[in-house]
Amino acid sequence: MCDENDQLMIRLQGGDTSAFDEIVALHQKPLFGFFLRNTRDWQLAEDLSQETLLRIYNQAWDFLPVGRFKPWMYRIARNLLIDNVRKRSHDALIRAYQARSEENDPGLSRIAGEFLPPEHDINQREFSELVDRLLEEIPGEQRQTFVLHPYVGLGLAEVAEILDSNLATSKSRLRLAREKLQEKLRSRGITTKSN
Repeated sequence: MCDENDQLMIRLQGGDTSAFDEIVALHQKPLFGFFLRNTRDWQLAEDLSQETLLRIYNQAWDFLPVGRFKPWMYRIARNLLIDNVRKRSHDALIRAYQARSEENDPGLSRIAGEFLPPEHDINQREFSELVDRLLEEIPGEQRQTFVLHPYVGLGLAEVAEILDSNLATSKSRLRLAREKLQEKLRSRGITTKSN
């Protein structure tokens, strides 16, 4: 079963470079969002998005058109993110900056949509920024599951494939991420829509 992405990759494998332009148009913005939510750095998110797309282009020959393009693409993206985190964690200047930032900004993470902020206390932009900071406090694989599922729009089976886990683990990670985020928001006086 070939979907639109598979057709584009088949065209790219056949030498049609305009297919790559279409892939970029379809996936650059969601990739940028994925990286931004995980790094909170616009320039880095842009760089990692472009690097992911370049790797898709360079590894097009390796892709099998079986309806699994998004998991394949986000696995590339996740590996780039992991490599970047490892590289940055060994950089003394970055560690010093992160320590200083954490002292000045204790709350961290990301998520919206499911919560109802008090109308007079917080506007949508402030809420989104708060959720972004709070997401940083959630463990990496839980955060990535949360970002890939509701934000990027991937199914949990695809998320499980990208994160190299099983479906039950992905469901558990998603539930834990939501619970932790809800608790962090509740502690700041922000309740869920269901409460």
